[in-house]
Amino acid sequence: MEAAARREGMRIAARAVERKLNGDFSDCKGPVLPCSCGGRMRYEGRRSKTFTTVLGDMTLSRAYYHCEICKESFVPRDQALSIGGASLSPGVMRMTGLAAAMVSFEEASSLLADLAGVTVNAKQVERTAEALGREMAEDERSHVEPERDVASTLYLGVDGTGIPVRKSELTGRKGKQPDGTAKTREVKLCTVWSAESRDKEGHPIRDQGSVTYSAAIESAASHDEAPFAKRVLREATRRGFDRATRQVVLGDGARWIWNLANTYFPGAIEIVDRFHAKERLSEAAKAIYGTGSELGTQWAKARHEELDEGRLDELIRMLNIHTSSCDEARKCRDYVRENRHRMRYPEFHAQGLCTSTGVVEAGCKLAIGTRLKRAGMHWSVEGADAIIALRCTILSGRLEDFWERRATQAINRTAIAAVR
Repeated sequence: MEAAARREGMRIAARAVERKLNGDFSDCKGPVLPCSCGGRMRYEGRRSKTFTTVLGDMTLSRAYYHCEICKESFVPRDQALSIGGASLSPGVMRMTGLAAAMVSFEEASSLLADLAGVTVNAKQVERTAEALGREMAEDERSHVEPERDVASTLYLGVDGTGIPVRKSELTGRKGKQPDGTAKTREVKLCTVWSAESRDKEGHPIRDQGSVTYSAAIESAASHDEAPFAKRVLREATRRGFDRATRQVVLGDGARWIWNLANTYFPGAIEIVDRFHAKERLSEAAKAIYGTGSELGTQWAKARHEELDEGRLDELIRMLNIHTSSCDEARKCRDYVRENRHRMRYPEFHAQGLCTSTGVVEAGCKLAIGTRLKRAGMHWSVEGADAIIALRCTILSGRLEDFWERRATQAINRTAIAAVR
């Protein structure tokens, strides 16, 4: 009964708003308006359109202008209400974007109906969410205002994770499948955070609310025109990474990460994720002694201790013993040699620095995996990038700023139209 009463109340409110708007003809700006093509838009009467709002469906009558030269149309009321080219009000659009960022399009449609009493079918949810995501992606590229307050130590981590895409998006791409083909595309993620807080043992822990994300399916080449390099620079600029007293770049040891760090953050402290390094040692132990071997477990434990204690010469010597008979041991030795200056863990701990990329790995799961790597999903690159932008904006706490800028742009467009 209460739900029915609420729906009836919303229906009555919708009719009241509808009558008020339809009785207002101030959106008619005269018989002719100048068109951006140099021609003129003529008033062609009023056109009705039904919109889905938080109060329910509303049918609005709007002044309609059309240019015969370029065939463009202009509806002042749609622009004023930020509903141009859409059938959803900004409120419903926002709810739709939030729901679609968290769950599948079908589930989002059900949530909107169950929780808000709003009917938006799954296909419309998809179109709306992806359109919003594209707007947010463009906003991310164009709005790079540095934060005022910067933590004394900032961490920047980058990583990649594969997502399932349509076969048409994989043509000619090499991958890890037995036949050399790919079934995923890699999303590159940049994460920035601070860790001024300490746990009971005095180890640095991530500051709540300090993590921001930016990601897309992009190339990670380290040159000025590489899309992901530009993305990392934008995120670093927004967070004031260059103004932090200590700048730390954390990575899993992949060369492209350090190439990027050396190119753009030459003064930063570089740290290989300690747990990833231990994982490499454990994999070497399995290759040397066999999976499940007790001797291999003991060998890996000893190597982990050497790594933690900074006894890298001894660690390399123990790996050297097996390099002639085990290719994995040789690769692991070379990995330690190449990154030993990034594995000074006792020194890093003494400086109160994080030595784990847990924030980055969690970001790959949180920002990408939980939404885009569900069973049965196969994305287009464009659609995936849109949803990734949507999720990164929300998870980074930037949603309100985006909506404020979007509303301001709509007001400015209306003001320009009013004086044309």
